[in-house]
Amino acid sequence: MRFIEFFDQGVALNPDRACLVDDQGVLSFSDVQEVSHRIARRMLECGIGSQCKVAVISQNCSRAFECVLGTLRLGAVWVPVNIRNAIEDTIFILDSLDVEVLFLSPAYLDLLSPLRAECPKIKTYICMTSTDARNVASLDHWLTGPYEPVPPEVRSVDTLAVILGSGGTSGRSKGVMHSDLTWEALIANMRIAMPPKKSPVHLLVAPMTHGAGVVGLCLLPQGATQVIMPKFDARSVLENIEKHRVTHIFLPPTAIYMLLADPAIGKFDYSSLQYFIYAGAPMSVEKLKKAIEIFGPVMAQTFGQAEAPMICTYLSPEDHMEALSSRPERLLSCGRSSYLTPTEILNSEGGICPAGETGEIAVRGSLVMQGYYNNREATAEVTSADGWHLTGDVGRKDVDGFVYIVDRKRDMIISGGFNVYPSEIEQVIWSHPAVQDCAVLGVPDEKWGEAVKAIVELKPGAGATGAEILQLCKTRLGGVKCPKTIDFLEKLPRTANGKVSKRDLRQTYWVGHERAI
Repeated sequence: MRFIEFFDQGVALNPDRACLVDDQGVLSFSDVQEVSHRIARRMLECGIGSQCKVAVISQNCSRAFECVLGTLRLGAVWVPVNIRNAIEDTIFILDSLDVEVLFLSPAYLDLLSPLRAECPKIKTYICMTSTDARNVASLDHWLTGPYEPVPPEVRSVDTLAVILGSGGTSGRSKGVMHSDLTWEALIANMRIAMPPKKSPVHLLVAPMTHGAGVVGLCLLPQGATQVIMPKFDARSVLENIEKHRVTHIFLPPTAIYMLLADPAIGKFDYSSLQYFIYAGAPMSVEKLKKAIEIFGPVMAQTFGQAEAPMICTYLSPEDHMEALSSRPERLLSCGRSSYLTPTEILNSEGGICPAGETGEIAVRGSLVMQGYYNNREATAEVTSADGWHLTGDVGRKDVDGFVYIVDRKRDMIISGGFNVYPSEIEQVIWSHPAVQDCAVLGVPDEKWGEAVKAIVELKPGAGATGAEILQLCKTRLGGVKCPKTIDFLEKLPRTANGKVSKRDLRQTYWVGHERAI
């Protein structure tokens, strides 16, 4: 099935139910369905056809969501673009992925000049509301006139539907190709892992170009209302959970830390929550315990990446509660394989590791990408001889099938011949009550080759010394794994999707060296 057919199932459940809610008002499922047809029809009239690459540059809002649905309704290919990207990265993505149509929020019309100069393949620009005199079409104008639905397109499930950015944490972002079949696997995996207990209400606050958008789109077939926030604000998130009786929310760990640090955290009612999903980076076990204490037995972890989105493995709320009561080590796990996505640990020869042995996490099935856009060599590099997708994550499985991510392969530190995994050290530093977030990496050292360094961001108003944190690490980790030095930053650098950017941190310490290892 095409994704848009899943959305239409949500419409059929209750056409009058609220579909999109933002600061501009409320739109029902039937309203949004009609707008998606109008957008697709107008694109057809402008000569924009199936498989044309279409991007949307906008903050989270209902209109942006409608533009995505209209794109998918047409049978065109959606290319998500994060508004937090540097303009150079946005230009690279749009040009390298052959985008021809761009919907722009009025707030980003100043990008027109550089985009027109650097992205000659873009033939059509549409302002998402009214427009000014910049020779740009107006979506408000597009949506007027007689209503004529677009006939359904019949096509193979292998047809390209979305090209995601790989994130670019180790270099230029690559285009990750996904077909309609990916959406089937995503929606099925989510429905099986997180069965609805009542009509879902999803608070969409993280960028809809990443995990939050995936969650929102996959909940639409269940008739889920999307309450859309333009950006993250901790207090507003807490207020909106109570106000809208939110059942589902996705946030990366760093955003959850900000919720937990808000002085008003205990003043709101969170009893409507069914699933508080976190993913994208390892989470502090101590802060995870605090989140369960505050929000209840609703925390749910997923593991995925752009190449196999969102839900390769799943750690359910029930798994979290069992871990709290009798299996505390499982709070470090990202769960077991999701229903349609086999997950294994492979050794250097490509064989499956026995329980407890460390290797590379690999996945297969319909959730895995078709490949990198116009980049067969890079595709081959992450595909094993047996057809497994190699995630680049080092991990292990226990005897019950729970997967534990040890670290990213590229983040491993080799110090004096010993392999040191930063995530283990970060867990210890996160447990310090004054620490908001941290990053551990290897820095050049004449004696050891690489020395372990921790860069720490403290909570607002909190205090801690490097000596305190080093003593904590020595007590818990021993000499080899303990950082040699601690640096403090007011704010750690972050990627466009909110992860701590170790690449940016490394550049500070490895400048002038031929290799960053």
